[in-house]
Amino acid sequence: MTAEPARLGRYLRSWRGRIDPASLGLPLERRRTPGLRREEVAQRAHVSVTWYTWLEQGRGGAPSPEALERIAEALQLDRVEREHLFVLALGHLPDVRFEPTGEVTPRLQRVLDAFESSPALIKTTAWDVLAWNRAAAAVLTDYATLPPEQRNVLRLMFRDSRVRAAQHDWEGVARAVVGVFRADVTRSGAVSSERVRRLIDELERESPEFAALWQDDEVRQFGEGRKQLTHPQAGEIGLEYSSFAVDGRPDLGLVVFNPATPADAARVLALVRAR
Repeated sequence: MTAEPARLGRYLRSWRGRIDPASLGLPLERRRTPGLRREEVAQRAHVSVTWYTWLEQGRGGAPSPEALERIAEALQLDRVEREHLFVLALGHLPDVRFEPTGEVTPRLQRVLDAFESSPALIKTTAWDVLAWNRAAAAVLTDYATLPPEQRNVLRLMFRDSRVRAAQHDWEGVARAVVGVFRADVTRSGAVSSERVRRLIDELERESPEFAALWQDDEVRQFGEGRKQLTHPQAGEIGLEYSSFAVDGRPDLGLVVFNPATPADAARVLALVRAR
């Protein structure tokens, strides 16, 4: 995608004209056109009137992401409108923003529940598990038995002996998890949040293995792959995993673990039905 200065100018003028000045406590007298004046948008966005005027005229150079964020806030843009603003101005979507949350919608939970024989979960950019299905509870971890703050993939990987014992290649899995976690929290800005800093400090203090991996500065992409587990009741289970973005919630990811073979699917179903 490429930036489109002319369309950006039209977009800014259009949204400026839709805002009711009275809703912002601004005077209504002596306004020749509806909406906000350019100087009012510039003041709300903490940019110069001249530069903002140039932006609406399709000139003035590419704005910084920080300036665009302030303009989006000044124009009261929602998430989709903000993303469109970034595409027009810079030719790409804005970076993912860290949005701590503790729940998912009932509709998204029903999506998870539809995977009867495939463990599936919703995780945040900080790798907190927010929601899961029965298959995930049966095969991976029964997250409902854990306090919410302990439903974190890194805490489980480095501090739960049962999770560690289930991995065929714990060292390789741990290295990949840390690399993806680093990429996710950096891209989303979560790495500077107090909650994530506490998690990193805790793991560095309590796990020399995590501390060594964190110092490596390696980054990975999750994407898709294969995972082999040793389940205490069902024995060996092969899984193929795929990760998906959640539309409208760029801070969340859906991960689905499909049984690798019909025999693996039978083992998963047996575990689910035994619950």
